[in-house]
This record gives sequence, structure tokens and C-alpha cells, in this order.
Amino acid sequence: MHRRPGLSVRLKLTLSYAGFLAVAGALLLAVVWVFLLRYVPDSPKGLLGIAPNRYLLVRTFAPAAAVAMAFLLVFGLVGGWVLAGRMLAPLTQITAAARMVGNGSLSHRIRVEGRQDEFRELADAFDSMLEQLDSHIAEQQRFAANASHELRTPLAISQTLLDVARRDPTRDQGELFERLQTVNTRAIDLTEALLLLSRSDRGNVTRESVDLSLVAEEAAETLLRLAEQRGITLDVTGGATRTSGSAELLLRMVTNLVQNSIVHNLPAGGTVTVHTEAQHDTSVLRVENTGHPVPPELVPTLTEPFQRGTERVRTDEHAGVGLGLAIVHSIVRAHDGTLDLVPRPAGGLLVTVRLPGAP
Repeated sequence: MHRRPGLSVRLKLTLSYAGFLAVAGALLLAVVWVFLLRYVPDSPKGLLGIAPNRYLLVRTFAPAAAVAMAFLLVFGLVGGWVLAGRMLAPLTQITAAARMVGNGSLSHRIRVEGRQDEFRELADAFDSMLEQLDSHIAEQQRFAANASHELRTPLAISQTLLDVARRDPTRDQGELFERLQTVNTRAIDLTEALLLLSRSDRGNVTRESVDLSLVAEEAAETLLRLAEQRGITLDVTGGATRTSGSAELLLRMVTNLVQNSIVHNLPAGGTVTVHTEAQHDTSVLRVENTGHPVPPELVPTLTEPFQRGTERVRTDEHAGVGLGLAIVHSIVRAHDGTLDLVPRPAGGLLVTVRLPGAP
């Protein structure tokens, strides 16, 4: 935005300091005149020819007052310039840091030293903003790189299958089509998951009253066959738990949690429990499953996109792309909620979702 050049803040402060001193000096002279000189007799010959009078005092005092006023003005300009420079030094550092950020450098930090004041508070807030921005951009770059890698994998597999079929025309076409369909389905699922994650990250969700207990029953009904195939007991408990949000996104959130609990469970005889309840102004959803022990240091990484723990990688037809819990986390944040993952001592996870309740 183009603006006409004007006075700098330092110069404005300098003129303000000098003007304040000049006004203070003028007021002091006015006080001397009003409360002292006006009561001295006025006679050009002096009082009885001996004592000084107002005429002589004014002629003697006026030049000294003029010199004092000039000194106050110069002292105000010089001192104001120095003081303004010292006070605005942190602001100059913040401006320099902002210019560096504008040029693409996010690693620079101001780190203003000294005691806390308004400028140092602003500098600390600016540093905190830069750290968050740097972390967010680095996260987005990792996400883009991982997404590119994940999308490239099925495309590379498809290309390999087509090359093999081209070199060997006698190869079973049915097997080729089946494998291509599997790879293509995986690529479509990954693309849809990325689009859903992007949508929930934007936070522009449609708000409506949703009963989490009904959503949990619908998700459990959808995944009941998968649970039966794996010998998992799936239970849904709890009463009506209403919240405000997108029914589609909340259903995807619960479905991801339940499917994750079924897939990452014991080989047989495991359980998955989904419980909903209302606590004051909060709607709570708990998904608890049995399974192998989860290392505590692995838990913080489970909600990161494309992050798969070594003990949680699946190689069967239900192998994921590492976006299940990342999508859940994004949907929870879009609904102003919280997500807690706690490893169970006996193995498995206890996932707790807390969302704002609805009337």
C-alpha cells in the first residue's frame, strides 16, 4: 500500500519532548512573573535610588530567561532524540524481524533482553507467532511430501502391473484386473481422506444438533461385519448425548475410531466398547479396545498424518494410510473439542473425545 512519506515516530517523540520542556519552562517563567515580579515596585530610578525594582529585575532577568528557554529547547531536542531512540529500539528489532519474515526467513527470533514491558511483550508475542508459523509450515511441508509419497505408491504399482502385462500378454488378465482394482481403490480412499482432512482443517463445518449415541450405533452397525470376521465383540453403551456440528464429519470421526479399534486389536477374542454420555455442558465419547500394549512414547505421534507405529502397521486388506486418527483429530478440533489417547495397562487404547454439548 502506497502512502505519502511522513515524520518518523522517533522524530515525533523528540518534538513532543522538546515541546513539553518548552511549555514547562514558559509556565515556570509565568509563575515567576505572576507571583514575584508583579509585587515589586516599578520605577526606572529604583527604590529610593538604592533597592532594585521591577524595571531593573526584568531587564536583568529577561536575557537569562531567554537563554534558559533556548537551552531547554535544545536539551529537549537532543535528549528527546536519544530517549526516543532507546525506547524504540525493540520496535526497530521487531520491524527488522518482520522484514526478514517477509523475505521468507522464519528462523529469525527477536529475543529482546531486559525487564518486561509493552515492547518486550510485543516482541515475545511476535517470536511465539513465528515459532507457531514455522512449525505449521514445516508440518504442511511434511504433509505434502508424505501425501505425494503415498499417492505415488499406488500409481507406481499400477504402472508396474501394466508394464508386466504388456511384456507378458499370456498373463492371467483376471488377476491383473483384480490387483489394479485393489490399488485403484486404495488411491481413491487416500484421496478422499486427504480431501476430508483438508475440509475439516478449514473448520467451516455446518452446525446442527447431533446425537452422538445414534452416530455411535450407526458406525457400529456399519462395522459389525468386520468385527465378526475378526472375532471382536463390539458393544455400544450410554444414553443420548447431543452436540452441535456436522453429522457427516462426526459419523466419519466415530467410524474411524471404531474401525481403528477393531483393526488394531487382538487376533481373536478382543473387545471394542463405545460409550457416550453427557457431562454438564460437555458431550463425551469413549472408545476402548483390547490389543497389544502401546508404548507411551508412540501415543503423541498417532494423530500425525501418515505416522504409523511399528507395532500398528497392517499388511492385510485393511492396511491404512496413516490418516485415520489424523482425520479424527482434525474433526475434533473443527468442533472445538479435545481428543485424549491413553494406553491401557493390559493393552489397547482408551480414546476420549469431548465436544461442547448442545441443548
